[in-house]
Formats: sequence, C-alpha cells, structure tokens
Amino acid sequence: MKKILFLFIAVIFFAGSTFAAENYIDENITPEDFAVQQETPKDETIIHQKTIQEQINNIAFKLLNANKIDKRIVFVYDETAKKSLLKSIEDVTKRQIVLYKDDIQFIANDDELAGFLARGISMALKSYGGMCNGSLTSVQVKLAPKIYEIYADKRAVDFMVKAGYDPIGLITYINKAFPQKRFDMFSNTNLTSKRLAIIYEYIYTKYPYFLENNKYFETDSYQNFLLTSRYNRKLLEHKIKNNLHEELKYE
Repeated sequence: MKKILFLFIAVIFFAGSTFAAENYIDENITPEDFAVQQETPKDETIIHQKTIQEQINNIAFKLLNANKIDKRIVFVYDETAKKSLLKSIEDVTKRQIVLYKDDIQFIANDDELAGFLARGISMALKSYGGMCNGSLTSVQVKLAPKIYEIYADKRAVDFMVKAGYDPIGLITYINKAFPQKRFDMFSNTNLTSKRLAIIYEYIYTKYPYFLENNKYFETDSYQNFLLTSRYNRKLLEHKIKNNLHEELKYE
C-alpha cells in the first residue's frame, strides 16, 4: 500500500514539474514572475484617454442639453499638442471642439472644463450661420478671433450657469492658461487681463450670487487673479459707485 501511495505522489510531482516547465518562458524564472508575465498588460494611455473623453462628453452634453442647443457638435480629446491654425480652422468648420494636451494641463475641475467647452460651443454655433452654410463664418472666427472672444466669454458664462456650473471656473481657467501680451492694438486677440475684467464684470452684474458665495476665493489661481486685476476692479468699483453706464476701457 505504501509503495502504491509513494508511486502516486511521484507521478503527480513529475507531472506538475513537466507542466510548469512547458509553460515557463525561462527555466530560471520564479513562479511569481511567471504569473506577472501571463497577465495581459493594460494600456494605461488608452484608459487615460477614455476617462478624459468620457468626462468631456458628460460635461459637453450637459451644457448642450441644459441650454437647449439643437445643433450637432462633436467633442474630441487629442493627446498631441495644439494643431496648426489651418487644422484649427478645419476643426471649427467640422463643428468639433478639440481638447488638446496643452489645454488639459490647465484644467483642474469640472467648472474649468465646462468653461473651456462652453467657449468652444459658442464658437462652433457661429459655424451654423452665415454664407456657405457657415463655412466663411468659421474662417472669420479663427482668423479674427478678437471680435468674437468677448462674445464667446460672456456666452460661455451663460451656458455654464444654465447647466449648473460655477462661472468663476472660467476665470481661474483663463488666468492659468492664457499669457499676457504687451499690447492688443495690433493683435488679433484681446489682452487676457481685459478678457478677465469683462468676465468678472459680467458675473458681478448678471450672476452676483457666485461672487457672494465664492468657493474659489481661497484658491491660488483666484487669489492671483485678484492680485493682478486690482486696477481693472477699481475701475468697475468706480463705475458702480457713481452709477455710470459707459463701457469701461480695461487694461
């Protein structure tokens, strides 16, 4: 009986060794390392892109639906850096908003992402009107954005509030993402400080609740905005105090 039992154990042992040897890539590899090799590696880049794309879609369609926007607009996340001006024009013509890697690094939360997307939606809607079924308008928006920047900023604030997002997120995003030029007289874009001042005045006038209950007040980005916008905010304070109605010349 003992001999039979011993023979049975021996057969199992050698069978197991043979099975293991056939499956190991390297005879010297440990079972733990072998187990790791057998796992299907996850493509972290694809998972990362999918997660960001899902977040973009969730916020984008919330903005569209809440504002009853019945025009089709596509939202795309691209891991590459920003594309050329020509490619950028093509994106607007196609009615698609592309969030590039250079953009996402400045976005910290849903409000800031909503601000980015809301501005894009405002621009994309321009491509649905005008000559050639909006094609020429799309080119105008890209080649002469200075005319449309302020309009897009204000409309983005409206879109954000309607969809339940805090419009101050647009201020913190722009404050982080857009550098300050020396002049805007000969530029095709407005000074960032001017854009921020106009957005601030628009929120102050139309949506004061968000400034009175400012959840961004203690953040470094918003504190930096307050620090760098003192002059423009004093102009607004003077305008309100004296019940003036002229358009301020922000710097």
